[in-house]
Amino acid sequence: MARALKDVRTSAAALALAALVLCSGCRHRVSNASAAPTAPSLPPAPIPPAARETPRETPMEPASSSLADTPSDAEFVRTHSPIYTEVGLASWYGPPYNHRRGANGQIYDENALTAAHRTLPLNSLVRVTNLKTGQSAIVRITDRGPFVPGRMLDLSLATAKAVGVWRAGVAKVRMDVYGAPGETAAAGRWCVQIGPFRGQRSAVALRNSLARKYPNARVLEFAGPTGHWVRIFPASDDRSQAAALAEQVQPREGKAYLVRLD
Repeated sequence: MARALKDVRTSAAALALAALVLCSGCRHRVSNASAAPTAPSLPPAPIPPAARETPRETPMEPASSSLADTPSDAEFVRTHSPIYTEVGLASWYGPPYNHRRGANGQIYDENALTAAHRTLPLNSLVRVTNLKTGQSAIVRITDRGPFVPGRMLDLSLATAKAVGVWRAGVAKVRMDVYGAPGETAAAGRWCVQIGPFRGQRSAVALRNSLARKYPNARVLEFAGPTGHWVRIFPASDDRSQAAALAEQVQPREGKAYLVRLD
């Protein structure tokens, strides 16, 4: 009996030692693991004054925003490489949008260095260069647009003057994206914006038709300074679903645009 008890104690000691070695090995592997490097973050942007006006044709949830080509933005652009480049036509917008709420939830100021894009994340940091004159400006994306076929960017009045687009009205530019608070591709929240419609009746008729055709989607109609608009939000605000809707919707009046919400 004593011998059997001794064998049991010996076996227990051996098991305890093995467990200790195993745990020691686990701790060793954890201590040697290295953390993944953190991607550089965008410099903070100044928040414009609180506003009290009505929205432009972008009734979206508030997001972070900025007003100007700040020293930190300029330094960020100087010390980083673009993560994405796009070439296309840029126009500019002022009245009747000035002092109205933009897509980022803040009041649009035509005298601040900002721009509007339909699909880049709000607060993206970009440099806009006029390909004809070489003039450029560093701005933040704070709004959605332009809602005109063939246009890539809508510049604020101040940005348009800085890059030589103001008098021309439209110019070919290169947009270099240096940073974005979210992914620039498929991630994010998306919808389809349709219009403008000259009268509310046409917009309401399309809203009702889309609501019947897509019962799982949310559809709304709203008025903007340049006419009436319709928005359709697919389930989960998914980009692939929104892109498919944009291809399917063929309005008699206006055009269907794929738009990012955030």
